[in-house]
Amino acid sequence: MTEYSEPERFASARIPTYTAATAVIGGGPAGLVAALALAHFGVPTVLVAPPPGRADNRTTALMRPSVKALEALGVWSSCRDHAAPLRVMRIADDTGRLWRAPEVRFEAAEIGLEAFAWNIENTHLVAALWDRVTTMPSLTHLPTAAQSVSIGQWGVTATLADGATLDCRIAVGADGRNSICRTAAGISLDSRTYPQTALTFTLAHTRPHHDISTEFHTAGGPFTLVPLPGLRSSLVCVVADDEAERLCALAPEALDAEIERRSHSILGKMHIEPGYGVFPVSIATASRFAADRIALVGEAAHLFPPIGAQGLNLGVRDAVAIAEIAGDIHRRGGDIADAITPYDRRRRSDIASRSIAVDLLNRSLLSDFLAVQSLRGLTLYALDRIGPLRRAAMREGVAPRAGLPALMRGEDS
Repeated sequence: MTEYSEPERFASARIPTYTAATAVIGGGPAGLVAALALAHFGVPTVLVAPPPGRADNRTTALMRPSVKALEALGVWSSCRDHAAPLRVMRIADDTGRLWRAPEVRFEAAEIGLEAFAWNIENTHLVAALWDRVTTMPSLTHLPTAAQSVSIGQWGVTATLADGATLDCRIAVGADGRNSICRTAAGISLDSRTYPQTALTFTLAHTRPHHDISTEFHTAGGPFTLVPLPGLRSSLVCVVADDEAERLCALAPEALDAEIERRSHSILGKMHIEPGYGVFPVSIATASRFAADRIALVGEAAHLFPPIGAQGLNLGVRDAVAIAEIAGDIHRRGGDIADAITPYDRRRRSDIASRSIAVDLLNRSLLSDFLAVQSLRGLTLYALDRIGPLRRAAMREGVAPRAGLPALMRGEDS
């Protein structure tokens, strides 16, 4: 039987060394969930991440399974009052092209749900996750960054920015698109850049949103309004690169008017709050999601355009999946390194299917081919008219039929 103790600091005032069963490298939302989930399942875990830096002005629409996971981890109670439910999702064709798709409404009540998701500002979500990190048993936080990661026969060693080292049996790489963990494991990244830029805003408006998320499909990309509590919403506006430059150069009053025009004034007068974000649009998928004692979660494993609220929800599924697999092995007294292969296998179909769907949708909006526009229109028409197909699509969009971790189904194992 393999035994692990709580993380220990061994004697050396000059160059301390830490040890644990598992280390999570990276302190974004996916990394924080991974660390909390591993500790939840009793795996002694060290989180290597600097304290939170500048505020993240983006929002995240957390699908129902992600909310269930946060409930089990003791996080959601601190988030609930800052989140708005998405009870209806509306898609409207605003491409102005010859073939226009019908408007489609998806209602959570049709499949017996209170809401598809809850939209929360990342500032509140990250704060709640960090608060839970400080109280979670079996979890130690090292407030520094990993500078390098090396893999040996018996474990993984991370060299930290403060000069210390950390030895662990496996490492969970939650260190973003330029992951040093992925590089250490020799895992390649297949990436594609689109000729688009995503602008993210938080805005106030004069009309209530009624818990409806509206996605306008435009020729430049999606323009998506997502409810926040009160008379506020978040917006992801995907446009061509040169159009993004033009929008960013507008004076505040002119930008308010432009966003209201693009939204067809469905929420009345609008005012953009300070601190909007600008991000190049790209998609990327790791060739493997785990190898050589390294498991990848979040943007270290996959990168998505801000379409369909897939990115962080996939990252939460990554985090909970590795935690459940590692926790089961630890509980049975096995070698926790045996979690690597089943984790890679379990995450493949979920990530691949989401990647294909998001890529096809985005490229269909950019395409000028009438056949592509017709196919997109016919697909939306079928979803609008065929009830069983629409309900199946809604259920799959909220939660994959296969591979959803038990914790995200409300089954705490």
